[in-house]
Amino acid sequence: MRPFIEIPAADGTAEAVVARPDDQPHPGVLLCIDALGLRARIEEMADRIASWGYIVLAPNTMYRSGTAAETTPRTDLRIPKERAAYGAVAVPYLAALDGPAMERDTPHYVAALRALDGVTDGPIGVTGYCMGAKFATRVAGLEPSVAACGGFHGARLATDEPDSPHLRLASATAEFVYGHADKDQSMPPESVELLDRALAEHGLTATTAVYPDAPHGYTMTDTSSHQQAGEDRHWRELRELFDRTLGA
Repeated sequence: MRPFIEIPAADGTAEAVVARPDDQPHPGVLLCIDALGLRARIEEMADRIASWGYIVLAPNTMYRSGTAAETTPRTDLRIPKERAAYGAVAVPYLAALDGPAMERDTPHYVAALRALDGVTDGPIGVTGYCMGAKFATRVAGLEPSVAACGGFHGARLATDEPDSPHLRLASATAEFVYGHADKDQSMPPESVELLDRALAEHGLTATTAVYPDAPHGYTMTDTSSHQQAGEDRHWRELRELFDRTLGA
């Protein structure tokens, strides 16, 4: 991987990946990582988004629990039993990154994105995966400059908890694309329905779908959850979203 940069965050310093298409000005995109850490797969994803004409920042959002190296699996998650076992390892990382922590970090990450050389002054985009889809949803509700928000195989995006991510949609102005995993226990049909209802109630332009037979984590080629059809569809829909709203 390329060397990380370090950026200020609410409770410390976070490492981050930066991806650029060239040395010209471009709109900025914040990439919110999954629970498997800031690793080579995230760099690949940031590079792909950058190739469309964007400058991408992907922070180690789990910095409270350790460095990127410390919060990244050391086992081969393409092996199903290793992927399943890592879930228990990640539990304390997720506990430290609750809703209030995400919201404290949000202005710092947006400021760091804006401060990157070449990021234009116009609207920005955000995309997130797994827990990162929760983060992305909160960012879109907190930051009026967010014009596009993607969330893929998101977890617990809409619940009956008082700080559920979907409640932030009341203050959002972005266009949203959500691609839910199929038969995902962390995003069951009633949660999808609650999210869709909130998007409609707040008059937001949104596309939501359950990707057929796509397991939770379907975009992640370095895990046993990867599904090519779901990954490809997500890239297509995310690029179309950013092209519509950010105009790279």
